[in-house]
Amino acid sequence: MADNTQFTAEAMQYAQSLYSTALRMTRNQSDAEDLVQETYLKAFRSFGSFETGTNLKAWLFRILTNTFINTYRAKQRRPQESDLGSVEDLFLYKRLPSLAGLSESAEEHLLDLFPAAEVREAIENLPETFLLPMLLNDVEGFSYKEVAEILDVPIGTVMSRLHRGRKTMQEALYEYASKRHLITEKDKTDG
Repeated sequence: MADNTQFTAEAMQYAQSLYSTALRMTRNQSDAEDLVQETYLKAFRSFGSFETGTNLKAWLFRILTNTFINTYRAKQRRPQESDLGSVEDLFLYKRLPSLAGLSESAEEHLLDLFPAAEVREAIENLPETFLLPMLLNDVEGFSYKEVAEILDVPIGTVMSRLHRGRKTMQEALYEYASKRHLITEKDKTDG
């Protein structure tokens, strides 16, 4: 069994970052909290097999991403389930900081500064295939290689998805920018 103190000291520092990404993935505060809690539970149970010296943050994000893909997609196809588990579950639950205070990420705060619903809509309407790599690379700062490892796809796929996701965002916001005169005539001919 993993050392509770060591796990708490090393892994809990990433709670806000994981929550922010989970909120973007699930687009729901309650689901994001559940996703982070489930991620930490899985990480805690597997912490004994974590290889010291490797990237703990990337390892946690891989668990988060896989949990989201496996659990939350499947959740749409079946009734809600609960697993009350063992004492270690209660330990983890009590040790997790209250995520309610983390409900607004830096990205959300930035988006709230934009008066236009089009910007928020463009991000929220990105297909998950593009959204996940963009969150991990552009928001969380993971390298292409780390994103590839987290998503378990080739690095070329990550690069392609990032390019296509950014292009999709650009196309979605082009008309918005044009109407507000944020695009010059030169930009229109270059684009």
